[in-house]
Amino acid sequence: MGTIATKDGTQIYYKDWGTGQPVVFSHGWPLSADAWESQMFFLASHGYRCIAHDRRGHGRSSQPWNGNDMDTYADDLAELFEALDLKDAVTIGHSTGGGEVARFIGRHGTKRVSKAVLMGAVPPLMLKTEANPGGLPIEVFDGFRAAFLADRSQFFLDVASGPFFGFNRPGAKVSQGLIQSWWMQGMMAGHKNAYDCIKAFSETDFTEDLKKFDVPTLIIHGDDDQIVPIGASALLSAKLVKNSILKIYPGGTHSLGDTSKEQLNADLLEFLKS
Repeated sequence: MGTIATKDGTQIYYKDWGTGQPVVFSHGWPLSADAWESQMFFLASHGYRCIAHDRRGHGRSSQPWNGNDMDTYADDLAELFEALDLKDAVTIGHSTGGGEVARFIGRHGTKRVSKAVLMGAVPPLMLKTEANPGGLPIEVFDGFRAAFLADRSQFFLDVASGPFFGFNRPGAKVSQGLIQSWWMQGMMAGHKNAYDCIKAFSETDFTEDLKKFDVPTLIIHGDDDQIVPIGASALLSAKLVKNSILKIYPGGTHSLGDTSKEQLNADLLEFLKS
């Protein structure tokens, strides 16, 4: 584990487990690198070097007032790649982290990247617009912001207890531990950073970034994802990313790394070896 300082002085925390080909993970909102621990442990145990950072303003990274946007997130990731001199890396992004990966490739190319994975990822665009009629209306995200400002702690508890893990579905096996872990990671995020990030993940258009992907790409999504509905995300991304592989998990939630852990780990390992 260590930190790097970005060009604007932000301290970015990262964990670095194992040896071998690098696999770099980008986490969802409002979480931290800890959200990837199951995948990192599994892949590091199978001969890969697993690296995950806490996005600026999240987890153990510092909480700058500015720069809580996708361009800066992508540039921070590029600085991590440079600092660790990563080559032939597989980059994996979940949810907001999928947007980070897309913008990273859009801005910095794939000279250090050999493969990419987008899982439950926000691209190409979450927001409903004239050009994106299948997206979610702005009122949804305004509701997020209002609930966040009214009682951030309770809002995070509600998200984790319900739609994030699909615990609001009939017959769901609820894990209080997962709920508490999600809440704890969220509460570690900076207040303004997490607030600003709602706009970043919902209103950023990654269409042109996805068109620049030129490495093998695996797109994984649950068809019961209540946070990032599959129709306006993975199904569109799969058409924009050349020669991508789309894998849909029937009944899959937004948090496949937890609720479909064994299947996801096996699919990631198979893709890395392919």
